[in-house]
Parts: sequence; structure tokens; C-alpha cells
Amino acid sequence: MYDGPKILVGLAAFCALLTLPVWMSAASGRGGEMPALELPADQVESVESTDYMRASHMELLNRWRNVVVRHGTRQYRATDGEVHEMSLTGTCLGCHTDRRASCDRCHDYVDVEPTCWDCHVDPAGD
Repeated sequence: MYDGPKILVGLAAFCALLTLPVWMSAASGRGGEMPALELPADQVESVESTDYMRASHMELLNRWRNVVVRHGTRQYRATDGEVHEMSLTGTCLGCHTDRRASCDRCHDYVDVEPTCWDCHVDPAGD
């Protein structure tokens, strides 16, 4: 007995169910709500521009780590000419003190798990 039509219908139903979230997102015309970035009240901007930090902060942090560990250099000159210490704890966490508000919301949104907290201490101790 040849069950080709049944198999094809089953495969089509499986594929439709598997891709349902994509189709629902496309039908709604927008993606999920991107979390709003919040700078502390006394800060105007981060080490680099908001667009750069949104897209490339992990590359910047990895570059900082490599330069500090391998070459002992601790000064970073930003594109605006301002000099900052290359330090997650001293620079970044000086302003972004709440891990949930500064890190976890965006990382949860893009579904990534950064390894920062494997070595660094959470500023709030959570």
C-alpha cells in the first residue's frame, strides 16, 4: 500500500507548525518590543555612541580584555577623543550598576548568555 499522500500531508502540517512563529511575526508586521536603553541620570552617553554600543559592545569588551591581559594597556581613546579605563568593573559597571536593567533585559531579548559573570562579580550581588 502506498501512503505517499498521507506522508506529504503530514510533512506539510509539520512544516507549517514548525514555522508558525515566523508566520505569526510576519503577519503582525513587527518584531518583539526592543528594550529601551537607560543611561544613569548623570550620564549623557556611554564610552562610544549608542548605535555603536548597541551593535558592537561585545566586540569592544573582548578587544579590551585582550589588550589588557596580553599587553597590559589600560587606556582606551574613544572616537570622540575622550580617554577611558579599559575595565568592565571600573568603567561599564560604574554607570550600569543594575545588571537586570542594564544587561539582562537586552541579552534576554536577543537570547544570548554572556560569559562576563563567569569571572566578574555582579555589581548588585544577585
